[in-house]
Amino acid sequence: MQQTAVTKFMKVDRKDANLAMANIYVAFVALLLGGLAGLLQVLVRSGQFNLPKGIGYYQVLTVHGVLLGLILTTFFIMGFQIAAVSRTAGPLTNTQRKIGWIGFWLMTIGTAAAAVMVLLNEATVLYTFYAPLKAHWIFYLGLTLVVVGSWLLCVPQIMKYAQWRKENKGQTSPLLTFMAVVNCLLWFVATLGVAVEVLFMLLPWSLGLIERVDVLLTRTLFWYFGHPLVYFWLLPAYMAWYVVVPKIIGGKIFSDALARLSFMLFLIFSFPVGIHHQLTEPGIDGFWKFVQVVLTFFVVVPSLMTAFSMFATFEMRGRELGGRGILGWFKKLPWNDCRFLVPFIGMLAFIPGGAGGLVNASYQMNQLVHNTVWVTGHFHLTVATAVVLTFFGVAFWLIPHLTGRTLTPQLNFLGNIVGILWGIGMLIMSAAMHIAGLLGAPRRSEYSEYGGATQAYDWVPYQIAQAVGGTILFIAIIIITYMVIKLAFFAPKGEEEFPVAEVAPGAEKTPAILENFKLWGVLLVALIIFAYTMPLIDIIQNSPAGTKGFNNLW
Repeated sequence: MQQTAVTKFMKVDRKDANLAMANIYVAFVALLLGGLAGLLQVLVRSGQFNLPKGIGYYQVLTVHGVLLGLILTTFFIMGFQIAAVSRTAGPLTNTQRKIGWIGFWLMTIGTAAAAVMVLLNEATVLYTFYAPLKAHWIFYLGLTLVVVGSWLLCVPQIMKYAQWRKENKGQTSPLLTFMAVVNCLLWFVATLGVAVEVLFMLLPWSLGLIERVDVLLTRTLFWYFGHPLVYFWLLPAYMAWYVVVPKIIGGKIFSDALARLSFMLFLIFSFPVGIHHQLTEPGIDGFWKFVQVVLTFFVVVPSLMTAFSMFATFEMRGRELGGRGILGWFKKLPWNDCRFLVPFIGMLAFIPGGAGGLVNASYQMNQLVHNTVWVTGHFHLTVATAVVLTFFGVAFWLIPHLTGRTLTPQLNFLGNIVGILWGIGMLIMSAAMHIAGLLGAPRRSEYSEYGGATQAYDWVPYQIAQAVGGTILFIAIIIITYMVIKLAFFAPKGEEEFPVAEVAPGAEKTPAILENFKLWGVLLVALIIFAYTMPLIDIIQNSPAGTKGFNNLW
């Protein structure tokens, strides 16, 4: 019955496709503009380029971070998940779709408002919510609308899942729909921290309603959100890895139960870990820093489960195709198919990216790399390679499926070129960032502030390498922008498959406990309370004027 449920709906409903594509269009506009800002950044850091008069380096940095870190990812994820739910659980109802459109327009209006403030140099705050940097209140309001809009886009996904469960009692839900709901729940819980920070602290502060904010408290609330944000980015990539890529290679899902368990573990282990980003900040007791470092390492478990599941799927399929010996199966995989090759390059990048994450989360090793350009190199491997390349691989088949067109051999070839260019460019840029970071190069400084012979090390070769890598990446962005336009409007009309794999026949039956959201929700809340109650109490009690002073902030 589970396989029947997964394959019953072969296409995304046309009305749902319009909603999904609206989100995807905004995502790729953000990619182009944010990528241009990133190119300008690395050129400035190389010391060989000056921004036109009136444009500041940190202004460009803010554009890059906000457009790629928040706008590209959130819009693409919502478009992909709406399509995935419609494909596997059935078309949205008119009410559900209407809620989704309201969410989309709120996100779009919020994005425009925040963008205007950044362009006017009224919101040069690097990564959005980090006091004591202060932006114009319209910027904070705009990003609040982005978050609220994303909540509304999640609502129809959850409603459709609940509707499916009600209509199919006792059956295991479609895996893609289940995964989308887990990611929506993760997003809801994660954004509560930044919602409190913005609505009750940063927004009143920027409006002049309060004189000051507790910087440590705002940062702690931000990182309560900031680390789960990484998994909000990552889980849709895992959705494609677990369910879509096996179908593309002609294989089966290794284990439905393993996939669901890994998502539930990500849900509960994503939250009690944010303080590991604050290991060098005073004001948080060392015991609670240690506790959250330990909890951070639990996230390794679902990541290793995913790696095992994916490579088991690859090996089984390769051997079905006649692969012999230890690695003979590897040669049998469809390396000329951009829908497989591009996400696979992302998977490979996640191996060193994940290893770097263990360094960042380690109590002692973090002291060496904290606030160096190593950290920038790390998340360019994880988010900007593993996640973004998987999103590209999804776009190659999702856009023509939603627009009624086809992925032609010529566009498939260009897709492979994009993946290879991205891999090469990111290898050069990220490697330079990691090495320079180990030598102490700061994370957020332009060339004029730390370049040349005034430093203990000469950063110039690494800065030039970053510029070379960044230039290659921007060439790849130009190519994929061309591909998106072709796939959406000019490719030959036809039927492009939305690949959804079935579970391997020998896989164990999925236990019902994996869909018991009440049980997993209790575990999630318990871990959050355990990890954050005492640190937040300590921060509030030890604010500059004690609890009375804290109350005055409001």
